[in-house]
Amino acid sequence: MNAFTRKNITKTTLGLVASGALLFSLAACSMDSGTSTDTSSSSSSSSSEPSAASTPAASIADLSNGVDTQVAVDASFVDAITSLGLTPGVVGTATFTDGTFAFPITGGNVDYYGPDSDVRPYVQGEIDHDGSGLSLTSADGTVVELTDFRIDPGESKLYGTVTANGTVAAEDAYLFNLWGGTLKPIQMEGSNAVLEGTTVHISPDAASLLNQTFKTDAVQDEMLVGVAKITAATE
Repeated sequence: MNAFTRKNITKTTLGLVASGALLFSLAACSMDSGTSTDTSSSSSSSSSEPSAASTPAASIADLSNGVDTQVAVDASFVDAITSLGLTPGVVGTATFTDGTFAFPITGGNVDYYGPDSDVRPYVQGEIDHDGSGLSLTSADGTVVELTDFRIDPGESKLYGTVTANGTVAAEDAYLFNLWGGTLKPIQMEGSNAVLEGTTVHISPDAASLLNQTFKTDAVQDEMLVGVAKITAATE
């Protein structure tokens, strides 16, 4: 690879409840129009964790049926990577096809309480992508791997493990922000829920780490990486 080219909840059936919960969880990563914080993750004096008496409106206890989170890489990020002399690659079960990375969903869970509840954030859980990731290799052989992605829908953030030349530099590091200004309507493809259009941006933590590792200042906070498409099996 030589170019760095991702409302009502009805309860008529258990499967539909699961679909609704997942769709809301994914939408929580994507509902704002230009910032990385949305209504599900904003804090206030009334914010609270679910109590023992709190019951989610809908839940998916296990997301291990897949499918994947894809990121179609933006040309501006390609230019930035090229200017640094970096070569991208895939790690583990990740794939790269026609300018798009795909990271298989391996697990996680989602609880949806709803905006009218007293629970904040009102979407909670995580979407896991264990065993996959991407790498960046410099001309001098320095290799940085970003792996084991974890999407937090309540925070609209993506976390992961950072490895530099085979040594773990950070675990569960804050890597990317997820913005929803270009979000498309939710669609179903068979039993899979599809949410496309969330833009992915480098976090300040990741920008600082990459700049330090590659001895540059070219990686900017909130630099656009690409557009995400999350496809998740609901049964």
